[in-house]
Amino acid sequence: MTHIALFLAASIAITVAPGPDNLQVIARGISQGRTAGVVAALGFAAGVAFHTTLAALGVAALLREAPLAFHFVKLAGGAYLIWIGVKALTSRGLSEAHARPPQPLLTVFRQSVIGNMLNPKVTLFFIVFLPQFIDSASSSSVAVQMIGFGLLFMMQTVAVFSLFGLAAAAIGSSLRRRPRISIWLDRLAGTTFIVLGLRVALRD
Repeated sequence: MTHIALFLAASIAITVAPGPDNLQVIARGISQGRTAGVVAALGFAAGVAFHTTLAALGVAALLREAPLAFHFVKLAGGAYLIWIGVKALTSRGLSEAHARPPQPLLTVFRQSVIGNMLNPKVTLFFIVFLPQFIDSASSSSVAVQMIGFGLLFMMQTVAVFSLFGLAAAAIGSSLRRRPRISIWLDRLAGTTFIVLGLRVALRD
């Protein structure tokens, strides 16, 4: 239970820390409302299943031992963030969002899953941090323990990100009364995503 409590506390801290995933949830909540924010949260949580499966199968350890493969993951994740940033920089804020139909919730979910799969921060978490909580003396296999911790990480991700999405939706309703502010927020978000993408791609 001590291991589980420590893991849960560390997971929440990592999820709350500013990063591409929670920034995208906030952006969805502001632009499309509460439902889209929660769906984005569910998508990012579902993406954790990918990292959990890799860790359980030992592929995470292989990525750690294969610098070229992990470098490719970093470049792909960085490029994805830069692409999102460029789209935000070229948008016209909430006025543009209302001028076109909102994205279908299935698209929001799919993009969130892909965003999580390409997030090197989550990959690093499962490669470096998660194995520290595995009990080699336990009767459960390493793979079963990995899956259990992965499910716990998914559940706290849904809870934390849903709160972010709901709060962002409340902010979005107020921004709709001040559309010019949203344009500058898009510029700020776009710049942030590009800087994050460059940092992810170029960081050793």
